[in-house]
Amino acid sequence: MFSTIIRYQFRRNLGIPNQCRTLFTTDVFSKRRKTAEEKKSPKIIEYSPKKSANKTKTFGTVDIWRNITVRELANACDKSLDDVQEVMLYVKGADDIEPSARLEDVKIIREIVQKCGLKSKIVAAPEKEEIEIKDRDVVPRPPASPENLRPRPPVVTVMGHVDHGKTTLLDSLRGADVAAGEAGGITQHIGAFTVQLSNGESVTFLDTPGHAAFSAMRARGANITDIVVLVVAAEDGVMAQTREVIKLAQETNVPIIVALNKIDKPEADIENSKRELLQMGLNLEEYGGDVQVIPISALKGTNLDLLAESVSTQATLMGLQSEYVGPVEGVVVESQTHSKRGKLSTAIVTRGTLRKGSILVSGLAHAKVRALFDHNGQPVEEATPGTPVEILGWRELPMAGDLILEVESDRKASSVLRYRQAESQKMKAEENIEHIKAKEEEHLEKYLAAREARRLAGKFKMRNKGPRQKEISSDDGSPRVNVIIKGDVHGSVEAILDVLETYDRNDKCKLDVVHYGVGDITEGDIELAKTFNAIIYAFSVNVPMKGTKTVSIRPCNIIYRLIDDLKEEISSKLQPVEVEEVLGEANVLQQFMINDGRKQVAVAGSRCVSGTLKKKEKFKLIRNGEVIHIGELESMRHLKNEVDSIKNGVECGLRFKEAYVHPEQGDILACFTTHMEAQKTDWDPGF
Repeated sequence: MFSTIIRYQFRRNLGIPNQCRTLFTTDVFSKRRKTAEEKKSPKIIEYSPKKSANKTKTFGTVDIWRNITVRELANACDKSLDDVQEVMLYVKGADDIEPSARLEDVKIIREIVQKCGLKSKIVAAPEKEEIEIKDRDVVPRPPASPENLRPRPPVVTVMGHVDHGKTTLLDSLRGADVAAGEAGGITQHIGAFTVQLSNGESVTFLDTPGHAAFSAMRARGANITDIVVLVVAAEDGVMAQTREVIKLAQETNVPIIVALNKIDKPEADIENSKRELLQMGLNLEEYGGDVQVIPISALKGTNLDLLAESVSTQATLMGLQSEYVGPVEGVVVESQTHSKRGKLSTAIVTRGTLRKGSILVSGLAHAKVRALFDHNGQPVEEATPGTPVEILGWRELPMAGDLILEVESDRKASSVLRYRQAESQKMKAEENIEHIKAKEEEHLEKYLAAREARRLAGKFKMRNKGPRQKEISSDDGSPRVNVIIKGDVHGSVEAILDVLETYDRNDKCKLDVVHYGVGDITEGDIELAKTFNAIIYAFSVNVPMKGTKTVSIRPCNIIYRLIDDLKEEISSKLQPVEVEEVLGEANVLQQFMINDGRKQVAVAGSRCVSGTLKKKEKFKLIRNGEVIHIGELESMRHLKNEVDSIKNGVECGLRFKEAYVHPEQGDILACFTTHMEAQKTDWDPGF
């Protein structure tokens, strides 16, 4: 103890710092005590960073050049972009601090570098390396080599005029009653299915709609088909849509097989139908051409085996082949949103073999295939070329008619979609640039005219008069009909929108499509309809029980009935107009001048030639086909008696209230009345 006190006093006299005193005040007892405490308590190991052998990094001179971007300047200064942008806020003239903004003034660049605590040196701008584009589009593969090709089933599209028996023909071929499930017997959208013929071969059939409203869908059907079976009713011959199909097939160089249907009817005229087909430019076989004409009865099954044999023969002559390996390629035939299974699409595989787990891209939609179904709704493991299949797993709903391509990963699919969306926006901007320039010129013209008017008035400062007006008026007071279209499949919605495009936008009543989509009606659709006071047209989709009392929801399953209902709705919004009704006409035979007090007035000696003339109604004075006066009568006399009406064939004297009106011989006096009548829209959708 005494020795410890001596050591402490010794250190104090030497001036040893307090933080170092503990190094000299250790003895045996203190060591043993600390060791015991350390054994009881857990060990705490403190890590201190190792001192770097390198010295602190020092910045040298920063290379700068004219038109350097803010991001490039930050990289040159080895500082973060936020730090450089914050420094630019305190530099006069550095207004644009966006990363892509270019700094043109070298003095401003020097000042920014100086405020960053660095020196600068002006150098030439470095040559830019070509930046690799990460987001690229995916395109179909080059044609396959002949050794990889194998035969595939033909894709046959059945086309023709409405109610000529297309769906009935397909029912007979595959032994199923489809027409009974179609609204009004009219195919509302494309159906794709495979038929096993009696000779063992498979054929993929596309049933395209026959209604005029679905011309776009028929066009898609011709683009993905190998053979067109043109159904023509023997009783009607070549109709309007038959001509469209022939023209469409000729433009796409697709072989045609004519199925002359309904030959069992008494009024069927086969020879006349063939003559009309010849007039349309079809070279029939019996006249030395290559177009087969098969007389059939789809209802009774007459000559259907002959038609199937013709299709098989034509497919054999064409030698249809495809590649069964490699990335999948296909075409979307139809797409829809199922209430339980989600987004679905019916597609035809044109190349490769589609399996579960494949990553697909179609337009602006992509999918990871979760399940595949055939035309009967049964799950399948794979789909080969020429086979229609229903695909489950789409993230977004693909557009009917779009090309399907397989990619290697989700990352690649996202990259392709980003590229396509950017290209789509670029194309949209290019389409609108002319309209934007026209608006700018119009605005500039108005501005210059207003400025010149102010200068002439001696006013050089523009002042607003009253409150500022809204840029866009929500309602201009004109009649308006807002609609929301919800359909079962994309093709139906597209066809309805195509018909609505034929409506004249300059009509007295405005027609606006607030929203459209595929699938059942949702709560969002109902809320949207409440906001815009819109009518919801449910085309072959389920109607919810809630919200139907507050919103007008009109279910329909035939497109022309939807359009008829919409035309009635538009007509109900139009204001009634005044309509003239001619009651009778009279020919002026001679003019008489009579005294009425001190002045002379003209009286038209006339004969009623049609209808009845009534004194209380208005009269038109027509001379040489031109109306020169409209007014009321002061007097109507038969012989010397004042009367209220004159019948057909009776002569009379008529005098207008206006004394300056002088009817002449040969003029026509028309008696007419007016009444208010409801207007009807003259919208003609084309069917």
